[in-house]
Amino acid sequence: MHLESLDLAVVVIYAISLLLLAQWVSREKPGHRKNTQDYFLAGRALPWWAIGASLIAANISAEQIIGMSGSAFVMGIAIGAYEWMAAITLIIVGKYLLPVFLEHKIYTMPQFLEQRFDSRVKTILGLFWLGLYVFVNLTSILWLGSLAINTVTGLDIGYALVLLAAFATGYSLYGGLKAVAMTDIIQVVLLVLGGFFIAYYSMDEISGGRGVIAGFQMVLEQAPDKFDLILAKDNPNYVSLPGISVLVGGMWIMNLSYWGFNQYIIQRALAAKSSREAQKGIVFAAFLKMLMPVLVVLPGIAAVILAPDLESPDKAYPEVMKLLPAGLTGLVFAALIAAIVSSLASMMNSISTIFTMDIYLQFSKSHKSDTELVTVGRIVSLTAISIAAIVARPLLGSFDQAFQYIQDYTGFFTPGVVVIFLMGIFWKKATAMGAIGAAVGSFLISLAFYLLLPTLPFIDRVGIVFLACLAIGILISTFQGHGEHPNAVDYEAVDTSTSGSFNLASGVVVMMLIALYATWW
Repeated sequence: MHLESLDLAVVVIYAISLLLLAQWVSREKPGHRKNTQDYFLAGRALPWWAIGASLIAANISAEQIIGMSGSAFVMGIAIGAYEWMAAITLIIVGKYLLPVFLEHKIYTMPQFLEQRFDSRVKTILGLFWLGLYVFVNLTSILWLGSLAINTVTGLDIGYALVLLAAFATGYSLYGGLKAVAMTDIIQVVLLVLGGFFIAYYSMDEISGGRGVIAGFQMVLEQAPDKFDLILAKDNPNYVSLPGISVLVGGMWIMNLSYWGFNQYIIQRALAAKSSREAQKGIVFAAFLKMLMPVLVVLPGIAAVILAPDLESPDKAYPEVMKLLPAGLTGLVFAALIAAIVSSLASMMNSISTIFTMDIYLQFSKSHKSDTELVTVGRIVSLTAISIAAIVARPLLGSFDQAFQYIQDYTGFFTPGVVVIFLMGIFWKKATAMGAIGAAVGSFLISLAFYLLLPTLPFIDRVGIVFLACLAIGILISTFQGHGEHPNAVDYEAVDTSTSGSFNLASGVVVMMLIALYATWW
């Protein structure tokens, strides 16, 4: 598959427009130079629509569009549980967790851990996130993105890696979070439009030109096994999505870690004008999450009928793109690039924020000006994307389903992360050693399960390890017997009230989820 001249023109117009818009929104008033709050938190002035759009643009990238479509090709609509359960998680985060972080006026999640526990906990978690972001997230986004470009255009994967890295750097390095978040509304519009177009054309192709409804009905008839939201134990994909555990088990831990305690995501909400503005942005993102399976899962299922002999599941989405006419192919390709570079830019900014504010400042022996810190942040961003581009192929080249690679390896650490934050927020007697014990236990116990019980579904492993880490944290804290921690969160004093519109929107999201599972249980 190769792009025609009209498609290339659409992509070039998108790229130039995004670069120009990013520079325009990043401009400063005469005489003002970017400080750390400007660069890392967009001046704490993001409106709700920018927060919601940026949350989705940061989240939906190659790992979802390409990786989740590939997983849908293999296991069907069940993989959409990651998206739908995330919508509920966002609402929980917006009401019960985000107000705590906003009240502490933090730059980073490790900074909150330092305020609540001590610098050791901050450093351990800060280094963990830096490693995860560079060697798992950045690399997976770059690899899957370059794979998509290679499939669509025939461009060598190595060149595609370099182009993606350069593009993301070009539009985000100067402006920081503001450049990323304020342009993400364009990225999300493109993403939604592109997703709907590819879903429409794939369904129409399956029906032989008789329309979307007829095509979807034929998919239901020809691939009924792809429409089980709860997989039975005899399903070959049960190990990836173990039945009812998807609703009541370890997926909650994965989602809370990702949406509630993950710098890469929560940084947008920390940059909000106010708590209410952040909550409106989060519920907007929750609605968008409910749409995502239509955009990324349905094309993967369609490929089961349209291209059943794919050499790799991760080529399902690019393969279905071949159905699009000239012009629309360019639009969908631009949407794919938009999702990739937005996630890359967001990840780069989070890496630079954590390194600069939590690691560099802690070990620096002299006072650093805001200008120096912003410069360090830019250098770190450039270094991180360069490392990811170098190691992407060696790390991910042998994986058939990169989305599962991401879930498996983040699952080693996320139970401990969730335990640390939940104890830190809701239990006043939690100690720093209890938090460290949970962090170390998370990796060691997960590794033991991975090596000794490789057939245990990783979602179940995450749930079991979470309970074990919680027990470790409680036992160590209780054994130390220090009573209430002097920096404990007074949760009763935190304003967790929400507006009527937030409550109404949350109820609608919950009803949508119930309807989905009632239909395809």
